[in-house]
Amino acid sequence: MKSRTRISVHQTQRMALTTGLATSIRILRADAAGLSRYLEEQSAENPQIILTRPQVQEWLPRWKSAFASDAERPEQEAGGPSLVSHVLGMIEALRLDATESRIAMALAEALEPTGWIGRALPAIAGQLGVGLPAVESVLRRLQERAEPTGLFARNLAECLRLQAEEAGELDRPMTALLSRLDLLAKGEIDRIAREAGLELADLRQAFGRMRSYDPKPGAGFEAFTAPVREPDLIAEKGAAGWIVSLNRSALPSVSVAEGRAKGRAEARALIKMIEGRNATLLSVGQDILHRQTGALEAGLGALVPMTMAEVASAVGLHEGTISRVVAGTSVDTPRGTWWLRALFTKAVHEGGPAAGALRDRLAKLVAEEDPDHPLSDDALAAALAEGGAPIARRTVAKYRAMLNLPPAHRRRRRH
Repeated sequence: MKSRTRISVHQTQRMALTTGLATSIRILRADAAGLSRYLEEQSAENPQIILTRPQVQEWLPRWKSAFASDAERPEQEAGGPSLVSHVLGMIEALRLDATESRIAMALAEALEPTGWIGRALPAIAGQLGVGLPAVESVLRRLQERAEPTGLFARNLAECLRLQAEEAGELDRPMTALLSRLDLLAKGEIDRIAREAGLELADLRQAFGRMRSYDPKPGAGFEAFTAPVREPDLIAEKGAAGWIVSLNRSALPSVSVAEGRAKGRAEARALIKMIEGRNATLLSVGQDILHRQTGALEAGLGALVPMTMAEVASAVGLHEGTISRVVAGTSVDTPRGTWWLRALFTKAVHEGGPAAGALRDRLAKLVAEEDPDHPLSDDALAAALAEGGAPIARRTVAKYRAMLNLPPAHRRRRRH
């Protein structure tokens, strides 16, 4: 029996990620700092894109809580200082001159939630109009002063190296591991030993010490507080209630150059994408903060359960769009600068309080405990239950780990 070639027709649908769509998604999920850098790149490539920077002499954290007096500053919502206040205090203690202070503040602005610097030093030097050696000099002073050690590192290897130096453990095996973290992540420690000419046992011992280091020293600070950088949104209380607006000083304005040169269509398309991004960000931010008015009024302990699906339904967007919009987006409030994503919190059980509110209460309980007699997880669970929120001990342990709070025996003060 002969085989026959058969031709059939099928209809399928698929969405192609065009260049325009990819650019739109990138702009939508960019925070103010990231979008500013992207616009600078586009302006350099297309002379039809004209950027006008905000009339600000130099960057400073202008939101209220950063420089408020003790009497004006709202009560802290968590058990410890925010990364903002910690870094500002550290810079103030260094007593730098005017130029060094500008450099230090620019480095602080570049901090990521991990505690690492998220911008290249040459870019910071160019922004400030100073030499790279001057930036490197101030960075070394910040790294030496930093507590916890590892703040202001430029990458994971430098973060761990700073901690190894402080511990007096930066020997040959540790140096070899730090130089090949890519192989270490793959478990190829034997290959590192061969290439470095070291004993495998010595590398394993060094790796054991490395595991005690903190790869994200900035994560131990208040979880809701955004890093020192321009916030994307501003929430202020007016006579008619809370008003949410875009922080116009965080972004340059974009316009199209005069004339009929090539690139005008691309410039107009970029402006349209930015306007769409701003409108979407403002709409999503307003809905989120309208739902979390209690937190704006009374602090993070008043957070209510909220999901991205609820916000998406209210503003008529896809849940994935909400996720992209809030990624890396911050809002300035009288109680500090918060990540929008951190305000999404589920209920611990149906009809119960928000998990984020319980974590805030947990942090306060630990901050107020007697350091000679710290509260156990069982005691913390009982204290939280007194507020009408029954919670299991294992849940307390999970929340404590999320807040980077050690167990009771490690919190006990040593005499």
